[in-house]
Amino acid sequence: MDSAQITRAMQSLAASDPQLAQALARIGPPPPRMRPPGFETLLATIVSQQISTQASQAIMGRVKALMPRVTASALLELEAATLRAAGLSFRKIEYARGLAEAVTSGRLDIDGLARLEDQAAIEVISSLRGFGRWSAEIYLMFSLQRPDIFPADDLALLVALGRLKGLPQKPTPRQAREMTAAWSPWRSTASLFLWHYYRGAPT
Repeated sequence: MDSAQITRAMQSLAASDPQLAQALARIGPPPPRMRPPGFETLLATIVSQQISTQASQAIMGRVKALMPRVTASALLELEAATLRAAGLSFRKIEYARGLAEAVTSGRLDIDGLARLEDQAAIEVISSLRGFGRWSAEIYLMFSLQRPDIFPADDLALLVALGRLKGLPQKPTPRQAREMTAAWSPWRSTASLFLWHYYRGAPT
């Protein structure tokens, strides 16, 4: 989603949601957020789990430096001890190798994800060890640029949605999906706006 697409989507959302319109007038639209699709981005998703942005960037930099190009086959050529020395935990090494093996075996067609419907693509990604629904939805939003994704398991989104709607506490994921159904087909932009409202999108 580029700036022009975000602007169009926010205009549509604000026209139908007065609370969102008020917040938009106060803080402005969210900035674009895009990641390149492919193996490197999926690998970075594993690396970044449960650690700070700064730490994940440092570790990913060391992992990338071990390969001439960041590909599944290149990662499989690395010894576990080498990846461990770069900062990956044993569990993350297992997940990274599993991702690489899925790609090299043909079980995961990364390029083919772009041809799948949203739910089908989410199911394919989340079937991999180390990837839950949230990780899959983030990939669809930021890398495949799908316009109608709402990662309802994201804590920041739930807190922001509760604040936006004046709720006494954050909604549950199920309640959030129901509350945001009216934002379709622009729920990805609405999610960007809620992270902007909360002041922090996932890396």
